Amino acid sequence: MDRLKGKVALISGGARGQGAAEARLFVGEGAKVVIGDVLDEQCRKTAEEINSNFGANSVAAVHLDVTRAADWRAAVELCERQFGGLDILVNNAGIANMKGIEQTSEEEWDTIVNINQKGVWLGMKSAIPAMRRRGGGSIINISSIFGIIGSSGSAAYHGTKGAVRLLTKAAAVQYAPEKIRVNSVHPGVILTPMVDVVPRSQLQPIIEMAPMKRAAQPEEVAWCVVFLASDEASFVTGAELVVDGGYTAV
Repeated sequence: MDRLKGKVALISGGARGQGAAEARLFVGEGAKVVIGDVLDEQCRKTAEEINSNFGANSVAAVHLDVTRAADWRAAVELCERQFGGLDILVNNAGIANMKGIEQTSEEEWDTIVNINQKGVWLGMKSAIPAMRRRGGGSIINISSIFGIIGSSGSAAYHGTKGAVRLLTKAAAVQYAPEKIRVNSVHPGVILTPMVDVVPRSQLQPIIEMAPMKRAAQPEEVAWCVVFLASDEASFVTGAELVVDGGYTAV
């Protein structure tokens, strides 16, 4: 129950789905958590629910548009002001669509790139100075199996998640001397609102492409994030943790 005791975490996209699952598990392992999202009311309710289960002042909610540097600065400042520092960043926020290269508009491309790619860079840029003040930290960037393999659609999503994969490695190399570890997680099909972009008629055949023949619950990814955030992963940096039921092994 104390794998993250004494640590402070910031999770983007924390209002629901995988981000909320990560927040619950982090608090259960002893961390203090700030969850950020553009879904302000849902973010507040998630924080209240976790606090009611684990004790007041375990989680704080903040408005966080990951494309805005000012929002990131405010979120990091809240971590330091309310909880005394920042040790863990989970760049969890992301969006997707299933459009191919020619079907994707310039506006759609820019929106996905700004959230999925620029948002990860801004999160790291904002969090690293606070981690430096703590003498180190752990950054977990949520990529996707679509950052490793291709498909017939989702061009912008593939592009951004592949960028997150290599941006993670670049940051891992740059900040290893400062005891800041940076790793990526690559989920397969996870039962969160993200899969709503996939037509229901297409979702089950995609799920069954994995050898395990099922999708995952968000907690199954969140436990892997707990490991990378913890001191148990003290010699793990620049790594790709694939959580896909064997999808990419085929």
